[in-house]
Amino acid sequence: MSDQIRRPSTITPVRDYSMTGPDGQHAVATGLSNARWYTTPLPRAEIKALMKRSDRRALVDTAIYLGLMLGLGVVAVIVWVSWWSIPVFFAYGVLYGSAGDSRWHECGHGTAFRTPWLNSVVYQIACFTMMRDPTVWRWSHARHHTDTIIVGRDPEIAIQRPPSMPRFWLNFIGFYDVPLSLRQMALHATGRLSADEQTWIPASDWKSTVRCARVWTVIYVAMIALCVVTTSALPAMLIGLPRMYGAWHHVLTGMLQHGGLADNVTDHRRNTRTIRLNPVSGFIYWNMQYHVEHHMFPMVPYHALPSLHRAIADDLPPVCPGLVAGYRELLPALRRQRTDPEFVIDRPITSSSRTTEEAT
Repeated sequence: MSDQIRRPSTITPVRDYSMTGPDGQHAVATGLSNARWYTTPLPRAEIKALMKRSDRRALVDTAIYLGLMLGLGVVAVIVWVSWWSIPVFFAYGVLYGSAGDSRWHECGHGTAFRTPWLNSVVYQIACFTMMRDPTVWRWSHARHHTDTIIVGRDPEIAIQRPPSMPRFWLNFIGFYDVPLSLRQMALHATGRLSADEQTWIPASDWKSTVRCARVWTVIYVAMIALCVVTTSALPAMLIGLPRMYGAWHHVLTGMLQHGGLADNVTDHRRNTRTIRLNPVSGFIYWNMQYHVEHHMFPMVPYHALPSLHRAIADDLPPVCPGLVAGYRELLPALRRQRTDPEFVIDRPITSSSRTTEEAT
């Protein structure tokens, strides 16, 4: 990629990423929170057509996703323990611990299926595989879209500045996120929410968070007990551990969504990255490689994102040509941010594009 790393014009010496700290209060006071974001102009009729949902397309994709996972799970039991277990669990883990991430995401938006209850069913399944409380993350992600990469307001900033490289690499095998999820589940099971969670989750939904945590705790305790009784790790290899050994693909793609880009701006072209993927990764990721497009128009279903990209491509920065190119861009930026957190990757915007200032 030819993007240059530059200093933003506004420098915040120390960032407080908590939802109750001074950065969040500053974002609210200055209008960064709940701001008006730049959106590429499109005719209303074209947007309406792109937003059309389809049960048929999502049902086919979901049948492939769940069918493959179920089939691989059966095969995994049959071949346990042999050398065949390695490729089988490799594929099973990616579906469980990575494809679940994009299904959680899209069904959480309510855009994958036309029928609401189908979104809810797949959302609940994916939340369980990804160890993400369905209530907590529904509200968390709503805030992420309202205040994308706004420090102190967005609870889903994956790479903070200065970046922690141990955390970055450990997440590829779930060694940071999974223990955190288990601690949160234990906290919720006792009837409590963290101070940060209480800032974005309505009090009316706290009980559902507690109830879910208790149900999940029972499931995980039963799984551990089964491992003990059978003196085998097989139950954990099918439920729970795939969130770790299968996490690498969703982390590989997810870190490129916003990593190394600007924070505290109100233009998704500057803080979000679209990349080009092969069809297999695109299926696992459910087209979230079109990430600038998704943030601009979050109610456009995953299957229409390629069409949306073609409609607005001339108003976007150049597409990152692939995962290798993405990491060639991201990793040097993270290394520089370790010593100077103010360095960010500048996304080139064509001269025909409207600026953020013109949009707001």
